[in-house]
Amino acid sequence: MTDATTTPPKPASQLREIWQQFRTHKGALFGLIVLGILILFVVFGQFVWDPPQRLSDTIKMKNQGPSLTAPFGTDQLGRDLLLRMIQAGRVSLAVGLIAMLIAIVFGTFVGIMAGYFRKLDGPLMRLTDMFLALPLIPLLLVMVMLFRDKVAGILGPELGAFTLIVFAIGITSWMATARIVRGEVLTLKEREYVLAARSIGARSNRIILRHILPNVVSPVMVAATLGVAEAIITESVLSFLGLGFPPDFPTWGRLLYDGLQYLQIYPERVIWPGVAISLTVLSVNYIGDGLRDALDPRIRGR
Repeated sequence: MTDATTTPPKPASQLREIWQQFRTHKGALFGLIVLGILILFVVFGQFVWDPPQRLSDTIKMKNQGPSLTAPFGTDQLGRDLLLRMIQAGRVSLAVGLIAMLIAIVFGTFVGIMAGYFRKLDGPLMRLTDMFLALPLIPLLLVMVMLFRDKVAGILGPELGAFTLIVFAIGITSWMATARIVRGEVLTLKEREYVLAARSIGARSNRIILRHILPNVVSPVMVAATLGVAEAIITESVLSFLGLGFPPDFPTWGRLLYDGLQYLQIYPERVIWPGVAISLTVLSVNYIGDGLRDALDPRIRGR
């Protein structure tokens, strides 16, 4: 007979189970490691590699190939390309994260409102369909060309360009999140615990915050990881077309644009920012795949 005083084993932590399932996805682990290295590179790289930039030296060092003093070479103005890659990475990753947050917050709000309130479902979904029908890149180009000078006059050229591009990308990337969240809410609002909360007179805002929102976090997190990659690519396209940040405010897309005219002579000027963008997007997509599997209870074996 078993001892009656024996305490039952503690249930496994949900976060531990999610991490264990995430670790089984080799692509997700690869993406997490690569993204961690890239973040360390752009955040702390300038503390390790910060060569002095004097005007007399930059004139002599322009258009130099890779060397010990400049591992990635120098550009047409004599600026160290490794240092430029570090500075550009900060801006590109910041654009991806902040634009993703804007898209996720707005998309989650629209999805919850459309899924929970039947009267709002039709208008909000037609609004979503309208945004989906608009061509993204031409719309962003029009927004940047119309508002760039006005925003720059208020916030300055660098902060103005950053604010405008981040907001433009975020406000045109929320539709997929809204559709995902709406589908989840339509299922969740018919669950027993939501019906029980309604039966005791709980208000809609309390039901949404207490019962609906915590249960849509999983698909939102997956959409967020994919949104970071999409925002980085979109910013790179804008910068590559010459309508992104100003030339003295580098991003990986801007470095691609600047190196395009030297492609045949100095191909490394295009290779390095292209590799950085590709690795970031690939690692974020792999992390999203791993999170999707880890957050699904059926795959975790429950």
